[in-house]
Amino acid sequence: MITVVGTGTGAPVPGDALAGAALVVGGRRHLDAAELPAGAERIVLGPLAPALDAIAERVAEKRPVTVLASGDPGFFGIVRALAERFGAGLLDVRPGVSSVSGAFARIGLPWDDAVVVSAHGRALRTAVNLCRAHPKVAVLTGPGSGPAELGAALAADTEDTGPGPGTGTGTGTGTDMGVGTDTDTDTDTDSGTGTGRGVGANTGTGIGVGMGTGTSTGTGTGTHTGTGTGADISAGTGVGHDGGGGAHGPARRTLVVVRALGDPEHERVERVTPAEAAARDWGTAVSVVLCLDEAREADGMRTVAGLPGRPSRWALEESAFAHRDSMITKFEVRALALARLGPGPGDLVWDVGAGSGSVAVECARLGAAVVAVEKAPDGVERISANARAHGVGVRVVHGTAPDALSGLADDPDAVFVGGGGRELPAVVGACARRARRTVVVAMAALDRVPAAREALTRAGFTCDGVLLQSSRLAPLPGDVTRLAATNPVFLLWGVRTPAPDEGVAQ
Repeated sequence: MITVVGTGTGAPVPGDALAGAALVVGGRRHLDAAELPAGAERIVLGPLAPALDAIAERVAEKRPVTVLASGDPGFFGIVRALAERFGAGLLDVRPGVSSVSGAFARIGLPWDDAVVVSAHGRALRTAVNLCRAHPKVAVLTGPGSGPAELGAALAADTEDTGPGPGTGTGTGTGTDMGVGTDTDTDTDTDSGTGTGRGVGANTGTGIGVGMGTGTSTGTGTGTHTGTGTGADISAGTGVGHDGGGGAHGPARRTLVVVRALGDPEHERVERVTPAEAAARDWGTAVSVVLCLDEAREADGMRTVAGLPGRPSRWALEESAFAHRDSMITKFEVRALALARLGPGPGDLVWDVGAGSGSVAVECARLGAAVVAVEKAPDGVERISANARAHGVGVRVVHGTAPDALSGLADDPDAVFVGGGGRELPAVVGACARRARRTVVVAMAALDRVPAAREALTRAGFTCDGVLLQSSRLAPLPGDVTRLAATNPVFLLWGVRTPAPDEGVAQ
């Protein structure tokens, strides 16, 4: 029999779990804290394979083995490896309080709505992207994937990759209501509030809010209410969108670092910003870090724990997004683009030339971390507003591709390129050089397709594409319906060819 005991979060090891054990396996701190039976062999866990081989020898001899693990050994723990090697029937598992549940208990929060990800012995990027995309994440840490490394990755999102906050003088439009009593033409002047946009001192886009004067003119007898437009020139402080901008940017993140959980003398629970976490040496006593966006509203009562369920609908109607003059990726195009991008939890997606941000928001709704790059200041505002309206986090970078891409630290899994222009081949090439999986390009101009395709194939992508043209039902007078054609769009996608693995040890 193999007895697996969860410890390390304050609960002592039961005496009967160790009684008679011929072999005790565990981490050094677990072994040092336990009273081992006389004559029992002790193995400090390092590489797992030698420990499993030693356990197999004792099992073959029908001698009892005890394994000491952290917290709940069935939750990202050693129970999986033991069950796969020896079978579940040979295990007596006695779970303790997991580090995740203990950490959330320390700060008084429920965790059925938390995403839990292990970075222990794994690449950190999945954990980082989940922290970017979700408001409540627990990261199980390990060597090289601790609070300092996690904080550094998240803090990099807030570095200035584009125009920043500035104070500017902007011109806005104010709407006033004038009321006059007259039997002839009357002109009323009142104050209206306008929002002005200007360029701040540090080249950032600023928003100034001030009072403008509007003129209301109307003709009529009796009481007249007229609406007029007033021009407002106002000096105000504007907030630009930089690398940390967006609906729910990483600047709002709080990291809760829990050290020596369960140790009454050394346990510490600290709330820090990502930048503060990156600047410290946390030692080896950290097993979990909570990443919280406390500005995001809680989901309320849950039925299914962990990741939120996938949305019941995607490729939403254009009316679900604020956009300018129908400048938005139509839902038919978006449906195929999403299918080729394949966004999901743990992924990082770029939406380059994002416009309204409809693709960015849809990718975020599917669980991916998303960066939207947009050159127009009003587009930046619109993307943020659309992300807020759909309750997702999108980092918005104000800048022009391809130059703005050089400030993005992490390579994306997938990229969507919208719009066009003379720089399209350079933009597609820059995206293809960094995309880990796929690049999808939408073009209205057919003559831009060859250059975009060449940029993808030159970067080593396998390329395919399709011309999409749809006709939608549209009502006509007399309760009849016609087909209204939409503008054709060419969708091109490239998939990175996997490197051959012949001759490589797996």
